[in-house]
Amino acid sequence: MTTRVRMLSGFNHNLKHKGKIYHIQTEDGGKDNPQIITHAFLGGVILDTVRQPYGDLLLKPNWQDALRDRMKAQHLEEIRKLFSGAFDAQTETSSEDD
Repeated sequence: MTTRVRMLSGFNHNLKHKGKIYHIQTEDGGKDNPQIITHAFLGGVILDTVRQPYGDLLLKPNWQDALRDRMKAQHLEEIRKLFSGAFDAQTETSSEDD
């Protein structure tokens, strides 16, 4: 019998920055597509996407713990980008009513 390894649960945060609500989402692509994918959204529009492969972790005995740590780090980095103003120029003309 084979043990089926499921994708790890991701992270989702709604964050207010300069009067707008952004959504940051990080997810695991799974063993068949080993990459961490993080999106930054505003009003359903993707502002930024970060993809990081993690095939290097799959050979480690504690790969799921290492993957979880890497996912957290990538998610927090996207939050830092948001609050540092990295997406401000893209969203200056957007209004909350759009």
